[in-house]
Amino acid sequence: MLKINNLLKRRHVMPKLKMTTYLTVSILTVLFALSAKGQINDNDKRQQVLEKGIVDSLFIYGKWTEGGQTETHLKYLGQVTTADGRIFKIMNSCWFWGLSHRATSWILIFNDKNEYVGNYGLAMTCDLPDKLENGKLIFANNDNEDCDKKLITKINFTKVLPKEIVIKCKNEYCASYPFSVE
Repeated sequence: MLKINNLLKRRHVMPKLKMTTYLTVSILTVLFALSAKGQINDNDKRQQVLEKGIVDSLFIYGKWTEGGQTETHLKYLGQVTTADGRIFKIMNSCWFWGLSHRATSWILIFNDKNEYVGNYGLAMTCDLPDKLENGKLIFANNDNEDCDKKLITKINFTKVLPKEIVIKCKNEYCASYPFSVE
């Protein structure tokens, strides 16, 4: 009789275990699908801005909402020719997302054929450059209340595409952002 009870218990445990595993896998699959949906692919929008070629104009795509809609700000800063003759086009990108209106900011780099080359991922929207002037990115600290407004950072792109940019803030403090091809 004990053997029969143990067998009956196992039959009830196994379906519960299979159901729990099934539910766990299902939930993980749904969460993965939702997170993949949340990823942005603004390549077509970026290409539109590059094709227009309007320097210092802000293009806004979408409208952020608490309900999950996102908003992308793109600003084409212009192009620079390096000493070895390569042409790079530079664009600010800011993506607003999430319930608390978070932002992800990049300085995007494209070649002369509008092909993506890489980016500098920034910590804050106030770290985006203000303009491109004579082949130099200009960071004026106007939007960053924690930084010295008198400090202006100029990053030269005419010699080579920098492996890293360092933005001055105040005294010894600065922010460093490496170039990434991702």
